[in-house]
Amino acid sequence: MLTAYAELHCLSNFSFLRGASHPEELVERAHALGYAALAITDEASLAGVVRAHQAAKRVGLPLLIGAEFELPPNEQREQREQRARIILLAQTRAGYGHLSELISRTRRRAPKGQ
Repeated sequence: MLTAYAELHCLSNFSFLRGASHPEELVERAHALGYAALAITDEASLAGVVRAHQAAKRVGLPLLIGAEFELPPNEQREQREQRARIILLAQTRAGYGHLSELISRTRRRAPKGQ
């Protein structure tokens, strides 16, 4: 017997040069594969969650909303591919608000294009 599976880290094409599929396609594929849930966690962005939410609602798939953040480099992690990343998932409406605020703050503080 298979256990329920939920993908907790999934990038859509809103994560430039990293994600390839539209959020709707990701939801439809997760539903077709029988996932228990899917988390859309684009890079410092919530841009894909509205489309994903609409698709998830249509097929009845629980959607988790989150974002991926790249931590600042240190001496051990110089190259971009080696930088540590953290995934944050919103558990409540208030958590979604905090996540949105964090994204806004980090984007405003980051150098243009980063």
